[in-house]
Amino acid sequence: MAEGVGTPPQALFDAMDTYIGEQAAKGVFLDGGGLYGTEDAVNFVVRQGEVTRVDGPYAEGKEVVGGWAIMQYDTVEQAVADQEEFAQLHAKHWPEVTVISTLRQISNGPEEPGA
Repeated sequence: MAEGVGTPPQALFDAMDTYIGEQAAKGVFLDGGGLYGTEDAVNFVVRQGEVTRVDGPYAEGKEVVGGWAIMQYDTVEQAVADQEEFAQLHAKHWPEVTVISTLRQISNGPEEPGA
């Protein structure tokens, strides 16, 4: 989501509490939380074998990760359906904000190179 869009409306907090409670009761929601803005963030950039510390805020950042969740599903189809439900909650309760909700699998790696 864009940096500095403000606090979500209470209706979204309430809807997310219900959604997360239901997912936790089913054993799907394992962990998650919100993240503060980048104003106090610290990044370490590795470039050509050198490490540089870069403190926020980051003028080049247009979108930031606002939160995260670790969920466990039996099928990719279930994960996709729940991801869409999560996105729909945001569309319904905070329609004026653009939110990108990304679904990714957790790696069990390390993978063999080229595999």
